[in-house]
Amino acid sequence: MNKVYGSAKEALDGLLFDGMLIAAGGFGLCGIPELLIDALVESKVKDITIASNNCGVDGFGLGKLLDTKQIKKMMSSYVGENAEFMRQYLSGELELEFNPQGTLAERMRAAGHGIPGFYTKTGVGTVIAEGKEHKDFNGETYILEEGIFADVSIVKAWKADETGNAIFRKTARNFNPPAAMCGKTCVMEVEEIVPVGSLDPDCIHLPGIYVHRLVQGEHEKRIEQRTVRPRSDKSKTPAGTGEEV
Repeated sequence: MNKVYGSAKEALDGLLFDGMLIAAGGFGLCGIPELLIDALVESKVKDITIASNNCGVDGFGLGKLLDTKQIKKMMSSYVGENAEFMRQYLSGELELEFNPQGTLAERMRAAGHGIPGFYTKTGVGTVIAEGKEHKDFNGETYILEEGIFADVSIVKAWKADETGNAIFRKTARNFNPPAAMCGKTCVMEVEEIVPVGSLDPDCIHLPGIYVHRLVQGEHEKRIEQRTVRPRSDKSKTPAGTGEEV
């Protein structure tokens, strides 16, 4: 079975419909499926619910889908970097379901393993718990959280072989694997597709059984918040090196 497609548009062909639920990988702007997001914008699919850690920034990442008003609802843990998100939410144009970050990841992972729900102490006694089933275990109260079963998952990996066995780079590993697992169909974009057998089995983060379609492409890799320290005085050298900093 050939999983490799020529473009993001081709990889999403036949999968999109209005009102669908999409799980999107990435953390901040790290490891986001840029090419697939652009293809979603081009498709003009509307009234989407997206489960993702955040919603990109203004004009980039999932923020592009906010600009085109294609998102109806976001299921997220953090949305603080997007002014258009705030505007749409406060004006009633956008629905928001806040999730604690670990709960959101576990809701995706649980669905990927066929688990419809789980109990957690996170959120007990807060607005997060409103309307949810409460249950006591060993004298402690927990709330029921349901798994997120998405119609489609869009994720980004660093490397993958032609069957979809994938490696994610550093922070991109946070939400991409659970997001990939919870979709009925998982579409993955990668920086490099390598031959089967060339990846060390012990280094694979996501088995190819979860991945249905692959596309390779170039990525912008924008930095969300660039934070650097002032350059030190070149007259000073690290102890024992004799070299300038």
